[in-house]
Amino acid sequence: MTTQDPKRGAVARVRESLFRGRAPVRSTTQTAHVLERKYGGNRQAIAAAYGVTPTTVGRWLKGTRTPQGDHADRLRAEATEVQTTERGREIRARQIEKAEVGANAEVDRATTFEIRGSGAVRSSYVPLHLSAEEVAALTRADSDAEAEKIIGKAMARYFNGGGGYAGFHWDDFEWAPEDFRLT
Repeated sequence: MTTQDPKRGAVARVRESLFRGRAPVRSTTQTAHVLERKYGGNRQAIAAAYGVTPTTVGRWLKGTRTPQGDHADRLRAEATEVQTTERGREIRARQIEKAEVGANAEVDRATTFEIRGSGAVRSSYVPLHLSAEEVAALTRADSDAEAEKIIGKAMARYFNGGGGYAGFHWDDFEWAPEDFRLT
């Protein structure tokens, strides 16, 4: 379960869903924020990470060129990431807990889903209902490993038929983080 771009990990997907509107809309502003907050103002570093030249990054900053395709998606995701501070995530988590409203999610399992000991793969998805506590925990998660554990527990609950059975555990599942989405 990697978190390499352009495939965004579970934490990035959760933040994009729960913090819509946090990332600046303009690509020039997105580039500036990501450059300063994630790459320490080093144009060579961001250029290397995106596989472009420092000149291209400069053009993105000036607005004479706009990132396209995977570059645009990655820039939007990274802009959301740098805009969602720990304090902001904690405030949002408390709001979710207070409202006591969970969320629906799904894990697409067409090619990435496997239950330990079984190679059966079906072309469908696993529908999940996350409790308010689980959504709040996802909001607070700092790493994909934390998020994957929370999602894995929800998957185990689904496959165990709710809380009454105990056959599966959170780490019995393999899936790709890019196949998780809040619905």
